[in-house]
This record gives sequence, structure tokens and C-alpha cells, in this order.
Amino acid sequence: MSRSPLAPRVSLPKVPSRQAVTCPYCFAATSAHRIPFRCRGQAGRRAGCAPVLDEKLAAYTGSAAGASLPPVFAAPGRGGRADCPACGQPTGSRVCGECHNPLPSAYCEAPGRIVALVGAKNAGKSTYIAVLLHELMNRVGTELDASLVACDDRTIERYKRDFARPLLEERRLLPTTASAATSPREPLVYLLTRTRRGRFARERTDSLALVLFDTAGEDLRSREVRDLHLRYLEAADAIIFLVDPLELPGAGSALAGSPPPPDADPDAEPVNIIARVTEALRLRRGMKPGERLPVPVAVALTKIDVLVPEMARQSALHRTRSGTGVLDLDDRDAVHEQVRSLLHEWQAGRLETFLGQQYADFALFGLSALGGVPENGRVGPGGVRPHRAEDPLLWLLYRFGMLDGVRGRGA
Repeated sequence: MSRSPLAPRVSLPKVPSRQAVTCPYCFAATSAHRIPFRCRGQAGRRAGCAPVLDEKLAAYTGSAAGASLPPVFAAPGRGGRADCPACGQPTGSRVCGECHNPLPSAYCEAPGRIVALVGAKNAGKSTYIAVLLHELMNRVGTELDASLVACDDRTIERYKRDFARPLLEERRLLPTTASAATSPREPLVYLLTRTRRGRFARERTDSLALVLFDTAGEDLRSREVRDLHLRYLEAADAIIFLVDPLELPGAGSALAGSPPPPDADPDAEPVNIIARVTEALRLRRGMKPGERLPVPVAVALTKIDVLVPEMARQSALHRTRSGTGVLDLDDRDAVHEQVRSLLHEWQAGRLETFLGQQYADFALFGLSALGGVPENGRVGPGGVRPHRAEDPLLWLLYRFGMLDGVRGRGA
């Protein structure tokens, strides 16, 4: 018998705050009061340290280009600012002690959550990344009174070059991601900050580090390459699994206008991909037999726009989410049950069974990043019209205590 995602789980304690700050680049954990600083350097007539080659940063990026910066120094117990011991200039620029990538001050003061995104080859993960970030920067960000800011220039450039420009501006479908074995990539690192009024009108600021790797499908099927991503997954406070419904064994007859992927193979079935990642996480965390992983997991069917019209008229998936800055728990339950029903109808009920056995907290979703079926390698005539693409992240914000949940608002 299936459990509702929220009714029995609402009483679970919210995910506790981390005591250490985890670097969203290399995932090294450091006590907040031991995070080093970088000198602010010279500027105009202002005295300061001259740039030097930062060997740790160069090693991380694989290049000395852009790694000549003012020096890094330790200042334990000094709070958010410190004076450079060499030039005496005060600075608030903090960096990871292992890789020397910058750590935003808001992230250090209120350690954010790291959300991992995992998807097999045909799940549309690159498209989802592009659309989710755009929604958070615009419509959803406005709804939540939240800001989404890139944590480094590399993230800004890569998002524009590889995601926003081709998909949102030129309306070209994004190519299949190359394997990390042949094309190493850096994560996209963002800080999502939300300010809310608490009791007695006091303001409270919460942050979430959204760290996204565009992992190729074969990376999740190869043990050797998958290990490159384990530190990313192990450090995550939550995981979003994207599932292509066309990869589910019995979904073909219920989906309109979408033949099975030409390179489909049994090894790419979503449950097998998720099982491999889960097995690796259990080993890394030293989990005991029968013990369930505590990390919240959102599992989302992508491309729900290809559901046949007869099903769409009856589906909770095709209702428009109310954009009121809260999570409608009744709607959340209805979507979960709809997706659960589809999984069992499509002979994929073992996916839900596996999740219930392995994870203490999971929820099912359905979304469409494009909002329509693409044509000839391009976005459909209506343009990019995302539908419920933000739902998994909103549920995670609720689980983290960053978003309120309400019931009884009606359909």
C-alpha cells in the first residue's frame, strides 16, 4: 500500500542545519569560523597585495588563466571580515580552503542547502536546468520574493553559452551531454536567497546553494565515471531525479506522438539508474541493511506534455499551480497520487516501491520544461512554456523550512 508523500510525512522534523560549511565546488566541509579570506588587493591608489598565482584554484580549474589573484590567508574566529596580515587592508572575501573558489558571504553566514540533479540520457536534464534557472530568476523568484545569483563568473558564462542562448533565445534544442570522461565540466553554482517575515515582524533570511552538474546518461551507468560525481551526491542535502516517461516499460501505449528513444536499452531504465546511484550513496555513507537514506528525494516525470489529451483532462498534473508563495499541500498530494497511478499503470510500480524501501522521504512529480513537443530540433511554435517545472524545488524548500505549506485552498 502506497504512502501519501505529505500526509504521514508532514510530522517529520525539518532537515537540520549543517554545522559546517560545505564548498559547493569541491564539497570540502569546513567550520564556519575557519573559512579563509582572500586579500582585496590593489585598486587604483589603494594599497594592497599584488596578484600571485593561486595554485589551488589553478589546479581546480585546470588552467592558470584567471588564477592570478591576491593571496589567501587564514583568520580563524574573526567573523565575516578580517585584515590581511600582509597589507593590513580589511576584506570580506572568503574562499574554500581546499580549492580557493569564492564563497558568498551569505552562504557562509547561513550555510545553504546543496541540491543535486540526476537524470539519465534522455530525461531532458539540460533543458530542465535552463528552464528552472530562468524561472527562478524571473516568475518564480518574484513569487517567492527570492533572488538567484550566480556564485562565479564561470557559472554566468556557461549558463549563457550552453543553456540560455541556444534554448531560450535561439529556440534550438540542447544537444545530448557528452560524457565527463571525454569532456570534463564544472558545476553551475547559484545562491538562492529568500527573506521572510517571522514572528514579531522579524525578518529571516534563508539560503540554498543550487549546485547543478549536467551529467551524461552514460556517466550514471559507468562505475568508473560515476565515482567522479559521488562527492557531489554525497554532499547533497536533497536530490532531484528526472525520469523520461518514454524509458518506462509500459508507457509507450499511453503517450501520444512520441516513439521510444532510438538508443533505448534495458540498462537505461530509470529504476536501474536510480538503483546504481542509491547503492553508491549507501556505500559511501556506511548505511546498514534496512536503513533508509535520510536525504529527501524528488522524482519527476519529464515531458508530461506528451500525455494523451484524454488523460490530460482528468490529470492533476495539468492543473496550473497557484502562484501564491506557499506550497499547496492538497495539490502536492494529488500530483503525487496521479504520478503513482501512472507508474503502476505503466508497469513501473517497482520504482515507487524501491524509493520507499531506500529513502525516508520522497515525493513524485510531473513536469514539462518546454510545455510542448519540439519540431525538427527546435522548440515548438508556442516557444518555451514551462509547466510545473519548479514543483520539485518548491517541495524541497518546504522540507527545508524555507517555504510554508497550507491546506484547504481548493482545487
